[in-house]
Amino acid sequence: MRILVVEDDIEQLEPLQGLLSEAGYIVDGVEDGETAQWLLSHKEYDLLILDWMLPTISGLSLCRQYRQAGKTAPVLMLTAKDTTSDKVTGLDAGADDYIVKPADLVELLARVRALGRRSPQWLGDILRMADLELHLTRLVVERGHASVELSPREAQLLEYLMRHPNQVLTRNQIEEALWDWGMEPESNALTVLVRKLRHRLHFVGAANWIKTVYGMGYSLKSPDESQSGVVNYPQHNL
Repeated sequence: MRILVVEDDIEQLEPLQGLLSEAGYIVDGVEDGETAQWLLSHKEYDLLILDWMLPTISGLSLCRQYRQAGKTAPVLMLTAKDTTSDKVTGLDAGADDYIVKPADLVELLARVRALGRRSPQWLGDILRMADLELHLTRLVVERGHASVELSPREAQLLEYLMRHPNQVLTRNQIEEALWDWGMEPESNALTVLVRKLRHRLHFVGAANWIKTVYGMGYSLKSPDESQSGVVNYPQHNL
């Protein structure tokens, strides 16, 4: 899941961006409304976290513009304003939720998980391809009785591949999907990441599922392609 965080206080932005990244999310963090406005016109996000009080273009204005453009991803307003009238104003502007600063980080992550389920891209907390299961909230991959923990970056790569099963994904497509805006990956960064993920998948007997398509990129294919496809795995403890 890709999240846009707009917060003009760098001392609050960096810890929040780091927290979300460690939880397995891909995060674009910016400090001003103009940059956010440009990103919203060029990229698609699963969730927006907007500080209300931004210079020049407020988070409230960004939210209104986003909704007027017909965009439907959930919006979480992050602000020091805590009166009922302020909350009503934010919700009327199109926000889905509201959290008062300073935010409790455990609560914020819970709100992010809940809002993520409203995203049009949400397929469940578990992605499944054939008998391979990726648990997005725990960053664990399972197959049969075997399981292995993934790093946040490894989980992001596997999630992206599982959302595009049997497709050849170019290096540029993957890098654009996984790396935060403004960050230029090193030339061998994706190659190293694929190698690490294959090593992890070895422990569940799926290392050979990631196919290298020379001159193009990578593809995720199960041994039995007739069972391929990402489906929603039933949840009972949400």
